[in-house]
Amino acid sequence: MNITGNTIFIPGATSGIGLALAQRLKARGNTVIIGGRRTQLLDELREQGFDTVRIDTADPQSITDAAAWVIAEHPELNVLVTMAGVMLPEDWHTPEGFLQTAEDTVSVNLLGPIRLIGAFTGQLQSQPGSTIITVSSGLASVPLARTATYSATKAAIHSLSEAIRLQLADTSVQVIELVPPAVRTGLGDTGGNPRAIPLDDFADDVIGLLETQPDAHEILVEQVKFQRYAERRGEYDAALATINGGPRG
Repeated sequence: MNITGNTIFIPGATSGIGLALAQRLKARGNTVIIGGRRTQLLDELREQGFDTVRIDTADPQSITDAAAWVIAEHPELNVLVTMAGVMLPEDWHTPEGFLQTAEDTVSVNLLGPIRLIGAFTGQLQSQPGSTIITVSSGLASVPLARTATYSATKAAIHSLSEAIRLQLADTSVQVIELVPPAVRTGLGDTGGNPRAIPLDDFADDVIGLLETQPDAHEILVEQVKFQRYAERRGEYDAALATINGGPRG
């Protein structure tokens, strides 16, 4: 992936990691279209020079409608970042404590990216060089108990990224998996997590890695490697204890 000269659609970028990356990518000379549900935030971002579109990634028709608008307005679109996601606590002692949350999480975090890629795959393959950036998590490798379904959906995104990269190897589409650690955003309880890294630091590191590793399959900042490589290094149990409140081994 080239770091400049792209036309990029980022649904779920009205705040947090998505917005931080959108701002930096726009500053690098890319055209960035931001999608989100909150119209007031979209209006504010439009005033900052972004194109915006309302999209609810839990709603298949909303994805279809937004994709049609984005492609019509930006026929040169060549990058899709499947950023949108939810991270909600669950209590698996009773179905009332987790079932609806789990179903909603699967709808947004797993079916949302699948539907987004489905809506844009034809457009991306029509471009001479294009990129899908999926967004998993360090929790794909070492789960957080209280957000069990979130962790499971991110593990699914990792597996999906690996598989579609192989399937699309005969096309112009590159598949990159972005793997965030805990980052200080409004997602989950990261604001009170002592291991969470500052948002600006994370976003700067991601842009730097995209620039210096244009052929990378995964974008891994240093802080997420202890999770991603825990099993390979024989440190899974220690990492699991660390993520879930125990001492780091």
